[in-house]
Amino acid sequence: MLELAESQIRAGADVLDVNVGFPGVDDIILLPETVLAIRGSFDVPLCLDSPNPKAIEAALKVAGGKCLINSVNGEEKSLIALLCIAKEYEAAIIGLTMDGDGITHDPEKRLAIAEKILSRAVKEGIKEEDVIIDPLAMAVSTDSKACIVTLETIRLVHQKLGLNITMGASNISFGLPGREDLNSSFISLAIANGLTCPIANPEKITAAVRATDLALGRDDFAVRFVEYFQSKI
Repeated sequence: MLELAESQIRAGADVLDVNVGFPGVDDIILLPETVLAIRGSFDVPLCLDSPNPKAIEAALKVAGGKCLINSVNGEEKSLIALLCIAKEYEAAIIGLTMDGDGITHDPEKRLAIAEKILSRAVKEGIKEEDVIIDPLAMAVSTDSKACIVTLETIRLVHQKLGLNITMGASNISFGLPGREDLNSSFISLAIANGLTCPIANPEKITAAVRATDLALGRDDFAVRFVEYFQSKI
């Protein structure tokens, strides 16, 4: 785990997503133990990734500094369980655009869920800038419109809410050949629409991110683009 963390940081990861989920694992014990091990070796922000609110809270108690919680959704049970924890520990939180009815294929409805999560978070005392929205990237192999729906959700959240946006960047290519090529193409489209902080392997996606930023005029004189490729020599 520490070797993987080091390689991710070396490749340019700004935050490490820490997930210990595996059948038979007691994440209430293992997640904080893992956080302590990472903290003992690296100075890097952490995203605590677990569906178990008790594991999240246990990890927050030992993490120190500001963490990101992955994640809450629009279902009332989820909002009640996690927003108060995020407030207590001054953590930022990822909001998934799904609720008790599951995952909608309507970008406007996904936006409405994002608005609900933001409203409830602010009411709980969490700052707007500490709410990050996940528009949900789904496998395009099972739904040819999946990427279009996600891109439109990103655009709507970016334009109407102005929040940071994350997603599992490789989800769209599940079950397909040429996954890295498809992921790189999609990440570029997503960034152009407003994606700011994807969950991805930096060893595989940083080149596409740097190239997209350069093409969009966000990298004066190609400084970051050149620095990245020089670092690989």
